[in-house]
This record gives sequence, structure tokens and C-alpha cells, in this order.
Amino acid sequence: MANATHLQKLSLVLAISIPGLLIGLPKAASAQSGPTVIAKPVTVEWVYRVKYGFKDEWWELFKKNQISVLEKQKQLGYVKEYTVFAPSLHTSEDSRWDYRIIIVRASADAPAGQSEGEVAKQLFPDQATYAREENRRWELTTNHWDLPIHVVNLSATH
Repeated sequence: MANATHLQKLSLVLAISIPGLLIGLPKAASAQSGPTVIAKPVTVEWVYRVKYGFKDEWWELFKKNQISVLEKQKQLGYVKEYTVFAPSLHTSEDSRWDYRIIIVRASADAPAGQSEGEVAKQLFPDQATYAREENRRWELTTNHWDLPIHVVNLSATH
């Protein structure tokens, strides 16, 4: 009789405990599947030096094609913000630059449909004209670089 009572209590404990354990399994399984990777914003600097005498033509092509793409990427959320800089004074030729664009992107990689090439195809259905204009802009560019940059934490120890 004592064995029967013991088995009944054990059955009751298992009947109550097992559903509770099963309810907790999905949470435990998802917690063990690994941490969610959160995309970090990325800041990039584009720097251009333009042939003397062609700055206005270069700027019109850049505005039409590149600024339009950046604006669309901003609407889509991939580009968080961008700022265009031009120097107020002149420098020596070896360090001269004409335009500097600082771009903050939501992540290092563009989501599907939001890369520069994909957006350009959406905005400029006449890809032959777009390519011709971009080629002309590059003909007028004497020096250029894209550089990922970051803010320096002044409190951090190096």
C-alpha cells in the first residue's frame, strides 16, 4: 500500500512538472541558439580631388548620380546620414582635396536592394547614360579614396 501511495504521489508530481518543463523549452532552446548579432553603424569617408577647371562639371555629375543614390539609401534606412564638405582655403597640391563626404551607414553590408549598384539601377533606368556620366566624373577625378573611420574614445586607455 505504501508503494501504491508513493507511486501515486510520484505520478502526480511528474504530471504537474512535465508540462511546466515543456513550456520553458522553446525559451531555453532559443537562448542557446546563440546571441542575436546587432548591426553596428559604420562611418565612411569619401575624398575626391578634381582636375583644375572642372570642379563645377564634376560636382553636377556627383550631385545627379551619387547624391541621388545616397538620398535614396537614406530613405530606405541603410544610410543614416551624410555630410558633404569642401575646403574653405587652399592647400599644397600633394594634400589638396575638393570634396569630402562623411557617410554613416546602418551597417557594413547593405540590405538586399539597398546597395549603391542596386539603387542606381532603380533610379537610373538608362544605365548607359548613367555609366557614361560616371565614367566622365572619374575622368575628372585626379585622386580619390574611401576610408572607414571611427570616433576616438578619449577616455579609453590604449
